Amino acid sequence: MSNLPLLGVNIDHVATLRNARGVDYPCPIQVALLCEQAGADGITLHLREDRRHIKDADVYAMKDRLATRMNLEMAVTEEMLAIALDVQPTWVCLVPEKRQEVTTEGGLDVANLRRLPEFIQALQEKNILVSLFIDPEFHQIDTAIACGADAIELHTGAYAEAGLSGNMQLVSDELSRIKQAVRYAKEQSDTLLVNAGHGLTRENVSSIACIEGIHELNIGHSLIADAIFMGIGQAVKEMKTAFASKPIDIR
Repeated sequence: MSNLPLLGVNIDHVATLRNARGVDYPCPIQVALLCEQAGADGITLHLREDRRHIKDADVYAMKDRLATRMNLEMAVTEEMLAIALDVQPTWVCLVPEKRQEVTTEGGLDVANLRRLPEFIQALQEKNILVSLFIDPEFHQIDTAIACGADAIELHTGAYAEAGLSGNMQLVSDELSRIKQAVRYAKEQSDTLLVNAGHGLTRENVSSIACIEGIHELNIGHSLIADAIFMGIGQAVKEMKTAFASKPIDIR
């Protein structure tokens, strides 16, 4: 069990449910604390430009309540930089963001963000660790390292979607691509942490969790959905148990 990745729980969709009625419940902070009690190693939340789920007040209030660490996902904008520098979470994960998307559709194109090194440096000068959410591609990894990122988070969405479509050959191809990316990243840097996430469920997570070199998996939507049936604490425990389950047969 000690070689398994850490679990970061994304609590965005607790806020989605709250905002649907414009009330103050369910409270994302209370859910985050329950996740920690159940064994979550960190709490992830995405403060979007349109504030569709997490609000500024959630970020500020949660910072002083967490017993583990906050991973604040955000776009590369001056507004978000100012908030992060004020809140000073343990981690910031820089992600691409489009207003019209339902969820994050792909990784950050770090090669085409010229201001990224100075953006990362500004965060690190406040002792904030920086992760870049990228597709499992070698050139993106190279640029992330060159920019001075502390970690990368590999986008597993294509792998998850392949499984939902029932295309097992594509599942195998995407899994191979992720494995190669993890191996490549670790070969290029001794200090870079490699995380992964997006679309992971209890059914598909074990094949990712068993990849040597992955430090943490960030999981939100499926875990919050599981909580409807079993409660958030049990959902966290069962997700961590699923890390160690037998990987799916993709032959």
